[in-house]
Amino acid sequence: MASNLTAPEERAWRHDILRPSLPEVHSTMPVPQSATWLRKLLAFAGPGFLVAVGYMDPGNWATDLAGGSKYNYTLLSVILLSNLMAVLLQSLCVKLGVVTGRDLAQACRDHYSRPVSMGLWLIAEIAIAACDLAEVIGSAIALNLLFGVPLIWGVCLTALDVLLILFLQQRGFRLIEAIVISLIGTIAVCFTLEIIFSQPSFVGIVKGFLIPSAQIVRDPTMLYIAIGILGATVMPHNLYLHSAIVQTRRYERTREGMREAIKFCTIDSTIALTLALFVNAAILIVSAATFYKHGYGDVAEIQDAYKLLTPLLGVTGASTVFALALLASGQNSTLTGTLAGQVVMEGFLNIRLRPWLRRLITRAIAIIPAVIVTAVSGERGTAKLLILSQVILSMQLSFAVFPLVMFTSDKLKMGEFVNPRWMKILAWTVAIVIAVLNVWLLWQSFTSWFA
Repeated sequence: MASNLTAPEERAWRHDILRPSLPEVHSTMPVPQSATWLRKLLAFAGPGFLVAVGYMDPGNWATDLAGGSKYNYTLLSVILLSNLMAVLLQSLCVKLGVVTGRDLAQACRDHYSRPVSMGLWLIAEIAIAACDLAEVIGSAIALNLLFGVPLIWGVCLTALDVLLILFLQQRGFRLIEAIVISLIGTIAVCFTLEIIFSQPSFVGIVKGFLIPSAQIVRDPTMLYIAIGILGATVMPHNLYLHSAIVQTRRYERTREGMREAIKFCTIDSTIALTLALFVNAAILIVSAATFYKHGYGDVAEIQDAYKLLTPLLGVTGASTVFALALLASGQNSTLTGTLAGQVVMEGFLNIRLRPWLRRLITRAIAIIPAVIVTAVSGERGTAKLLILSQVILSMQLSFAVFPLVMFTSDKLKMGEFVNPRWMKILAWTVAIVIAVLNVWLLWQSFTSWFA
């Protein structure tokens, strides 16, 4: 692995050799060397689903509900495009983690000067705080809808996930993966039921997926929601997380072993992200088929969606199913968000905090603004905060994507596993498109303020 690094990076790698990414679970899960293709796939399966959780968190709910209720099925093309970008970028994370033995945060610290690394760390922490904010508020809303827990108390209760994650990680990383996959299954089943209840237009869905509208870039409001969907789908903290958790597998650190690990981990993440695409699209489809169809064009608040689903669909329990899926989504996201926080802090700063302390810091950063907003604005301010959090995520995305594409396209770092020419062109195109869309949104916002 060290031979793939530049001289400064190799020194950093050797200095850090005993301090791998997520050391408590690094290389703890054996992969059978002589086994069937399916058994090997199952051994590698898991990290992709932890990453996919971020693609169906409560922030996605806010952007998808707003997009579906206001613009019908039009923004399905944005969800599809965002998911294809995610599949590509997560496959690059797999390559980086497997080949170099470094997660993206560590690779940035190895490559860049300390001031640049510190800047990237701060940007990554802002992104994680924005993501955590969505998860905290989403979980609190679900607790409020299902059990009547006041919103502000629900926000505070989410701090208890620190203890839950600490307990689960001590019992083995496979247990965390199993719980995450079970919760993803719960979300998928709930939205399958919601689609059956809402009876959407098949023609509208196909057109929404396959025929992008030029109005998306012309309409500042639609573009804002589209950028929010992009930020909610291709999340920067997931790039750091994925490059770390693929290293939980104990595979042969040979050319053949790494090639096999890349293949199976990429299949794992592609399957998981396809499921995430279904959930994301299902939220928007249900919103369009229920709210847009009945003339409710401004349903962005999750609470409003909950209250309207049962009476509009005429199906008892439709709202409860919706809230259960939301609770599963929020709890799932907290598991992966706090792990990403640990990867980012330890990778960029090369420090080790006790896991409970790191997660407490991560949760506090999210809870403080959530408590302030819910105390000041109550329920009515949560939707705007959720959508804003996803736009912030999208704004931070380029600062993770550009280093990722650059590192995996560098033959000195990747050796024979360097991105082929076609993948370099595609990856750089995706990186530039993301950057241009964000610049365009900033320009639209700036001109609208002074219009």
